[in-house]
Formats: sequence, structure tokens, C-alpha cells
Amino acid sequence: MLNFPPDHPARDMQDTFFVTSGNPGSDVLLRTHTSPVQVRVMLDQKPPIRVICPGKVYRNEAISSRSYCVFHQLEGLYIDKKVSFADLKATIYSFAKQMFGTDVKLRFRPSFFPFTEPSAEVDVTCYLCGGKGCKVCKKSGWLEIMGCGMVHPNVMRNCGIDPEEWSGYAFGMGVDRTVLLRYKIDDIRLLFENDLRMLRQFGA
Repeated sequence: MLNFPPDHPARDMQDTFFVTSGNPGSDVLLRTHTSPVQVRVMLDQKPPIRVICPGKVYRNEAISSRSYCVFHQLEGLYIDKKVSFADLKATIYSFAKQMFGTDVKLRFRPSFFPFTEPSAEVDVTCYLCGGKGCKVCKKSGWLEIMGCGMVHPNVMRNCGIDPEEWSGYAFGMGVDRTVLLRYKIDDIRLLFENDLRMLRQFGA
């Protein structure tokens, strides 16, 4: 449904964990992103569609100050008539200014996702070094906050939506990484260690 044929090379990008049930063909996949929720919405509803899909996801990541093997993702999907990439950019700019302040700087980098075309990744200026370069941003001055793009026509067709009549955009962001940026936390692992001294700062 998400334009990932079984032999699609993009499947190699989605490292994940598997739980083997013992029955051939019935392995359970711990999801690597929340995009399957968008598909279910498109199958169950007719456009126009506006939905936010939060959820827990799992990836076989090298654990570091910026990456963890379990995290929370939030995806958005908007389908209507004459939706454009300009609408997507305006939405992301509005979110970023409300979340990180009106002085936030963004950049959109071309990227590839099988379920969107065109696709982009969105970066914000590093909150620790102000764009000068540090260990958290890997000396680049930028931190990725989300992937986004226009919903691929194949995905629309797979869900019974005519891409000649409707268009839409989708975006997905790691909630945990956004928390790091918002509260200037320098290590994502702190969010998962259940240290009360850390949690009590946020009303826990």
C-alpha cells in the first residue's frame, strides 16, 4: 500500500526488529514508522482527509545521544483538492515557529521515501551551538526534525483515491527528538532512563 514492493531496494533502509512466531509466514513486524496508520485512514475515509497519527515505533538503530531503538513518532496527512508543496511548507514553517520560536531557521533537503514524491527532509538550526557545529549536530550546524512530501500517486490509487482529482501531503517526525530541541536536552537516552530527577522537570 505504501509503494514498497517486496523486492524494493528502499526496504533495506528500514532496519527493524522481528519477532518470530514459529509459524512460517506469520512473523510479527514491529513497525518502523506510523505511515501504515495513514493507509488505514485512506482506506476507511473518503477525502478530504486531515489526520494526525501518533505511535510508538522500533528500529535497529545504533544507540547514541541522538538515536534510540524505540521512539515515538507523529505523522500528519492532509488530502484535499489542489493541495501543493507550498501548503506543506507553510504548515511546517507554522509548526516550527510555534514550537521553537519565531527566529527558527529551517532548510528543506531533497530526499527519497517510496510513499511520497517529491520528498524532503527538514532541518532546524542546532539548539546547542546555534549553527556553529557541535557533537550533537555532528559539526553540521543543523538537526533533522522530520521527513515529508506529497503523497505518491501510487499510494493514492492503492487506497482507492483518484490522484487526478485529489492531492495531499504527509509528514512524520520523532516526538522524542522534538522534545530534545524544545527543551535543549543533549541526550535522547535521558528520556528513557526513568530518572525521577529528569522527569520531575516536566511535571512527572
